[in-house]
Parts: sequence; C-alpha cells; structure tokens
Amino acid sequence: MTVSKEELENVAKNAVCLHDVASVRNAVDGMAAAINADLGRAPVTLLSVMNGALFVAGDLALKLTADVIMDYCHATRYQGRTSGDILEWRVRPSVAMEGCTVLLVDDILDEGYTLAGIRDACQVLGAERVLTAVLVEKLHERRTTAMPEADYVGLSVEDHYVFGYGMDYKEHFRHWPGIYRVADA
Repeated sequence: MTVSKEELENVAKNAVCLHDVASVRNAVDGMAAAINADLGRAPVTLLSVMNGALFVAGDLALKLTADVIMDYCHATRYQGRTSGDILEWRVRPSVAMEGCTVLLVDDILDEGYTLAGIRDACQVLGAERVLTAVLVEKLHERRTTAMPEADYVGLSVEDHYVFGYGMDYKEHFRHWPGIYRVADA
C-alpha cells in the first residue's frame, strides 16, 4: 500500500503520545517479572509475531530467567492496511513444538483473531502449553471469544489506531520509541 508523504507527515505531526518509552520499558519489566514468577527457569519457546513484536520480544527475552529458545512467525490480517479479515501466513514457526511450553509474544491484542489463530497453530504443532504476552491491549467490546484476553499484558489503550514500539501505521513509524495514537480527524 502506497502512503503519501503528506499523509505520513500529517500523522507524525499530529500523533498523540499515550505511553512514553519509560512507560513502555516499565511495562515490559512488569511482564517479565510475571512470566519469571510463572515459569522460573523452565524451558520455553518464545515465538515472536513479526513484524510488530520485534521490539517487545527482544526486550522481553533479555529479562527472562527461563531457558529460552527463540523463534518467530509472520502472520497478518492487515497486509499494510489498517484493518483486515483473513489470516495470512507469511512464515510459519520453524522449531519443533511437540511437548513444549510456548510463549507467544505479539505487539497488540485488538480483536484477537491473529493471536488466536497463531495460538491454535502452535497447539496443532503439539505445544503442550501456549501462553500469550502482548505489549498493548486495546480496550473495546469487539474481542473474539476465541481470545478474550492475553496471559500477560503490558499496557492498555483506548480504542484508537495506535503505532510505535513495533506497531505500525501502514508499515511506517514502527521505530517510534513510545505508543502513539493517530489524532482524531
């Protein structure tokens, strides 16, 4: 999807910071502490959902006491847009999951279809236990009953289109260090 320079400049200029980088780092620390309390040093496969979870998965992995095996997958419903319906696999997990505990890390829990689809795929691949961790949970009533909540949540945001710290605005602004929302029109 092509985005005009003017649109990107407008979004960047009017972005509203919801959580600064210190708040995000504190949230990751809190998630890591909760995961460490639950898993201790037990082995876990940390499965990062690309591209959005790149930052949070890396930060989280550095703070875990578990014996971590890193893997990733790339599944999306958006294909560069701000909404989408069909889960598209670009890269499936590559490590064996039979009998493993999987920590599925994603950037945001919005409606939950993507996270539920990946979780279900891990179970089909033989994962004994799949835990979910998301940096951001969006607060609204549209969540699928297949994924009503994540096991570990860093931050909550109201029902706005958000970007930064791995989350994108039409594939842009993932690298912004905090969590921002698109300004109201």
